[in-house]
Amino acid sequence: MARTLAAGVGLTAASLAGYAVGVVAAYPGRAFSVTGAMVGITLIAVGYGEIGGVDGP
Repeated sequence: MARTLAAGVGLTAASLAGYAVGVVAAYPGRAFSVTGAMVGITLIAVGYGEIGGVDGP
């Protein structure tokens, strides 16, 4: 659904922002930004497939 795609885009954007801040200043939990980016990219791929972005079998 489009919600999955939107969630993936939002999570990826937030994670990339968190990573950028983590490069400049250390803060607790900054390693989770990498995990969030991986999950966000996965959600983008799933959401893109659900809306018909990828041809089926």
